This record gives sequence, C-alpha cells and structure tokens, in this order.
Amino acid sequence: MYSPKLRDSDPPMAALPDDTDQDDFRSIDPESGVKRGLKTRHLSMMALAGIIGPGLLVGSGGALSSGGPASLLIGFGVIGIIAFSIMQSLGELTTLYPSGGAFTQLASRMVDPAFGVAVGWNYFIIWVAVLANEYNATTSILVFWSDKVPVWGYFLLLWTAFLLFQLCGVSTFGEAEFWLALLKLVGLVAFYIFAIVYVSGGVSGADAIGFRYWHDPGPFVEGFRGVAKVFVFCSTFYAGCESVAVAATETKNPRVAVPLAIRQVFWRIIFIYMGAAFFFGLTCPSNADQLVNGSSRALLSPMTVALQNAGWQGGVHLINAFILVTCISAINSSIYIASRTVLFMAQQRMAPSFLGCTDNRGVPIPAITFANAFGALAMMNVSTGAAKAYSYIVNLSGVSTFLVWGSISLTHIRFREAWAAQGYHVQDLPFVSLWYPWNAYFGLGANVFLALVQGWSTFSPWDAGAFVDAYILLPLFFVIFIGYKLVFKTRFWRKDEIDLQSGRRRDLEEAKEAATSSRFNWNLI
Repeated sequence: MYSPKLRDSDPPMAALPDDTDQDDFRSIDPESGVKRGLKTRHLSMMALAGIIGPGLLVGSGGALSSGGPASLLIGFGVIGIIAFSIMQSLGELTTLYPSGGAFTQLASRMVDPAFGVAVGWNYFIIWVAVLANEYNATTSILVFWSDKVPVWGYFLLLWTAFLLFQLCGVSTFGEAEFWLALLKLVGLVAFYIFAIVYVSGGVSGADAIGFRYWHDPGPFVEGFRGVAKVFVFCSTFYAGCESVAVAATETKNPRVAVPLAIRQVFWRIIFIYMGAAFFFGLTCPSNADQLVNGSSRALLSPMTVALQNAGWQGGVHLINAFILVTCISAINSSIYIASRTVLFMAQQRMAPSFLGCTDNRGVPIPAITFANAFGALAMMNVSTGAAKAYSYIVNLSGVSTFLVWGSISLTHIRFREAWAAQGYHVQDLPFVSLWYPWNAYFGLGANVFLALVQGWSTFSPWDAGAFVDAYILLPLFFVIFIGYKLVFKTRFWRKDEIDLQSGRRRDLEEAKEAATSSRFNWNLI
C-alpha cells in the first residue's frame, strides 16, 4: 500500500496489516467487493466526454432561450472555472485514496459521518434526476420516430435493456463508454465544422449570418435574471466531471489513471462546454420558438434549429439520432454512478444494508436495480410533456450539484489541515492541487453562493412553485445531516484523529507501469 516518504522528523505511519500488499493486487476490491476492471483509457475518456447527453445538447436550448448567447457563455465559463477548482481538489484526494467509496466516505472521515451521509444522498439525488432526464429524452425521440408504441412501453423496454447491460460488469461498461464517448466527440466536431461553414456563408441557399443573432434578438435575455437562470442549467450540464472519483475504486491503476483523467477535464471544459456554448449561440437565435415550445414528442436542440435554419428541414432526424447515442451513454453512466454511490453508502451504514451487496463478479445487483428504478420519474413525460418534465427535474437537482461540489472543497480543506497537523508534507502527495488554499476556498465560497442565489429569479415576480422546486433540496441536506447526527450521535472530527491511512492502494499493473515509465514521460500527457 502507498505511503508517503518519511523524514526523520515525521511521525511514524500507522502500522498496516501484513496482507495489505496482497489486497492491493486483487482484482476484486476487498473492502467494497467491486471489480477493479476499468482501464486508464476508460477513465480518461469518461473524464473527457462521459455523461454528456441531452442535458447539453437539448437542455442548452432552454438555457439559451432563458439567458441569450452571452449568458450561455458566461454561465458555462463561470461554472467551468468552479468545476476546474473542484477537480483539482478531487484529484489530490482521489489519487491518494482511490479505494473506500469516493468523496462521500472521505467527507465522513475528514469532517463528520453525518456530513458524509448528507453529501452521499444529495449526490444520489443528482444522478437519479439525471437518469430520469435521459430516459425522458430517449422516449421522446423514439415516440417522435414512431408513436405506435406508447411512452411507457418504450420506457419499459429501455429500462430492462439497460438493467441487463449493467449486470454484465464494469469492464463491459467501461468499454462501451469509451466508444460512445468517442462518437460524441466526433459528432460535436462535425457540428462545430458545420457551424463555421454556415455562419461564413458556405451553405448553398443560406445567408452568411456571422454574429447576426448576437445583435437580433441580442446577447442577453432579461439581463442578470437571465444569467441567474442559466447557472442552474449549466451546473446540471457540468455534473459528472467528478464521477472519476466514484470510478477510481474500480480502476486498475488509479495512481496513473486519476491524474490523467483530472487533466482531461480542462479540455472538456474548453472544447465541449465552451465550444458548445459559443457555436449554439452563434447558429441558433435565443427567441426560436422550438427551444421552449417543441413538440411533446421530441425535444428540439439548438443543433436542430441551426440545421433547419440552414435549409435542411430533415436535420431533426440526424440530430435526434446523435442525441439518442448520447442518451445511451448518459443513461448507462447515470445508473453506474447512482448505483456505486448508494453501494458505498450502504457499506458504511448510510443506506439500507442490502444495497451494499455484490456478487462474485463484483457486480452490485441490488444497488443497480434500486438506482435504475428511479428512472420511472421519466413518466412525468406522460402528463406534463417532455419539455416541462425536463425543466422540473433540472431545477430540482441543480442546487444539489452546488452542495456536493462545495462539500468536496470543504473535505479537501479538512484533509490538508489534518495532513499538516499530523506532521506530513505536501510534497509527499502523489498529486498536488494547484493554488491551494485559494483554489479550495474559492470552490467552497462560490458553490455556497450559487446554491443560495440559483433560484433568485423566483422571487420577483414571486413564484411559489418554482421557489420550492429550486430550493427544496437545500433544507433537505440539513435535515439529513441533523437527523443522522442525532440518531447515531456523530461528531465533528478533530484534525489529529482524522484517519489518513484507509483507502490507499497500489496499482494492479504496477510492474507494467514501471516498464512503461522508462519509455514515456506521463507528465507530458
């Protein structure tokens, strides 16, 4: 098991069991029971393009309509800076502690067990909400192509198919995500090229629009109110960057894979989020009726509007096919993250114990089934329409993203305080966060601020329903925290008693890494 290099003045590290090294090289994690089957390329591609689904491709239409192209860029930019800060903190924690249940368990160890419970359940809520959104978008597309099968019929078929696929194991999941993520990147590159050609006048029969939509209808919709609305959407789009921490336990070589994946997040922010914000605002007017009043049978994205404005009315089918590919990936990932989150919580008495079981292949069947069951929230589509259902669920989960991200920053701050208090040194860490402590405190402050103001637009004019939708999960966080604290009598850990040893392990393919590092410099990747 990994341990920091000791100096003469360092306190002795806690004694490790004799079988620790043997445990490190087992394919099944001895603590959680999951299989260490994800390769480095799987984790890297998950960090670069994983989880990207209709949230970005379809939901950005609602954000564009609410705030305008400038608000979209500002929202993606500001949330991107915060996401980068969070990932730096997460990279330092996860590289050192790849096993043991990701940041939900680290929050329990570094702050308070009750705090970890509140973080874990809020994170679970994010992913069951995302899962419902993806099922919602997928059934809408399928009904758009053929309404001979009802929405609930498509849902049951999809629900069963994804459940069976998840039961195939983590290696199959990782391989599928790798290729689906690659397809998403190719699709986005193709749209960016089309956008450049379109606005430059290269499409036959279409005008060279340039930055026309930045002048008419304009860069902003409703000023600051529009910008505030966009923040909620953008936080939901960015949710998933932190999923590399959840997958680290099931990664073969986390000390190589996690730092590499953290570096990929920077390019994800620039190429995918900022690129999408720029080109969507460039090619689609914010007052396009389809963005908010699309048919209940299909959700129209800015990409669809752009293709239709360029003269290809049948472009809706191409974009729906592309969105369907992203939905498959997003549903797959949402079930994976939600199931692992509740699995790790159950193993720490934070959720019902039966959800903490795995089979002899390392597959958490009860947790997967439990997480997938929440996809039934997509049936809101039947009574409210796909667009309204999507908006409800996005607003409900938006504040949870800020709470979880802020919790990661607080956990990192507490870890560093304990690391120093117990006599260890920053240079002993396998991955060091940039600009600590300013970066961590910025992440904490920014997320607390956004959690409080993200529903600002509901105050004037007063909208009671929208207010509840925007803020209901904020008091729920504290209800869970206080309730668990009172029942289980937990307390805030002192710096000197925080466990800095559990959760470390060496890489399964350590010998191969040593041979590879003699030929390649990983720091250049």
